[in-house]
Amino acid sequence: MPRKRSTWSARFSEPVDERVKRFTASVAFDRRLAKYDIQASIAHARMLAARGIISRRDLAAITRGLTRISKEIDAGRFRWSLDAEDVHLNIERRLTALVGEAGKRLHTARSRNDQVATDVRLWLRAEIDELRALVSQLEKVLLNQAERHAALIMPGFTHLQVAQPVTFGHHLLAYVEMLERDRERLLDVRKRLNKLPLGAAALAGTSFPIDRARVARELGFEGLCENSLDAVSDRDFAIEFCAAAALAMVHLSRLAEELVLWSSPRFGFVRLPEGYTTGSSIMPQKKNPDVAELVRGKSGRTLGALVTLLALMKAQPLAYNKDNQEDKEPLFDAVDTLKDSLAIFAGLVGGLEPVPQAMRAAVLEGHATATDLADYLVRKGVPFRDAHGIVARAVREAERAGTDLASLPVPTLKKFSAKIGADVAKFLTPEGSVAARRHPGGTAPSEVRKAIARARKRLAR
Repeated sequence: MPRKRSTWSARFSEPVDERVKRFTASVAFDRRLAKYDIQASIAHARMLAARGIISRRDLAAITRGLTRISKEIDAGRFRWSLDAEDVHLNIERRLTALVGEAGKRLHTARSRNDQVATDVRLWLRAEIDELRALVSQLEKVLLNQAERHAALIMPGFTHLQVAQPVTFGHHLLAYVEMLERDRERLLDVRKRLNKLPLGAAALAGTSFPIDRARVARELGFEGLCENSLDAVSDRDFAIEFCAAAALAMVHLSRLAEELVLWSSPRFGFVRLPEGYTTGSSIMPQKKNPDVAELVRGKSGRTLGALVTLLALMKAQPLAYNKDNQEDKEPLFDAVDTLKDSLAIFAGLVGGLEPVPQAMRAAVLEGHATATDLADYLVRKGVPFRDAHGIVARAVREAERAGTDLASLPVPTLKKFSAKIGADVAKFLTPEGSVAARRHPGGTAPSEVRKAIARARKRLAR
């Protein structure tokens, strides 16, 4: 029995080797583009009919056939074929089987090169819209937690050493800022990808009198890819998305790392919701932060996707090359990974329970108000560098005494500077420390609440 030939096989005297067929086929993963392939094909057919390139009768048949195919795919009844190689030829072959000659006319004035470039842009545009909504949702969850704990004292760290008191709400707002930048970057990517490649055909455009602007309007593109060579070979938008996704996952990974640390008995700052932890097969006491650890681990996948696409494109001559088939799996995986991580983190963060006693105990262990004592001396007229040295000596005394700087008696503190008076006590408490930072971006509870209000207003736009 002779082997089936490809759509383009009239040029060849031998059929494609079966191993080559499996090696070059992409239908196993690019079938997720089917919805957008059909959407773009209908817009293309309408334009062809409007320009008199195909008949209205052909348009009706094509539209009817593609609508049926869409329903078959949605219902899981569509039969995907390796012989048809990719999503585009699978749909075209089924269309021709349904409507005959009209189906063969659909590919007039286009190529799979500009077709796939259009499909991927349509798909990624929709995914970005979903991702931005998921980022917003996680921001709202963080804001809710920050509002509940705007005045909860915890240690702020540098070098993972206790540095200064902050509030839990202020700490969580740092991640809101990161995520908001991620949301903005995704919007920037969307703006740049939202240009129509269709009409570039294989690489040089087409000799048919097409109306690209009409297709762009129907598909919601804000402009046209201006150069046909670039239109079919550009994957900047995919690389740029993967860069934005990788950075977003790095932000989630940083938060994941803190949750792993904070939930360990050595810190004990938070309790994780049980639905987002797992046990041990051998140690019955364990409650492992597996979700946070997996998000931390999955950040490597998005970093890998970015590097893969950069390596894929770095040596390609113009215009389209088969290498570009390899753009989809890393891009798809980056989208899936980021979507899953954002969605699951919203539930994890929403169920966090801080442990105030543990946080306060940690603040009191690290001389966290040392800078406040230096600032106090500066306000008394001591140059900051001198104040820094005075406080450093006081800290050494506190360590010799086995206590925190804030617990040293005023007479002891006065040994280091005559400028220190009884009023110093209110500046050395964690509450006094955070309350003193009353400026935009500061950790004072009043400023935290203002920042939350600004962030909510921003998300509402």
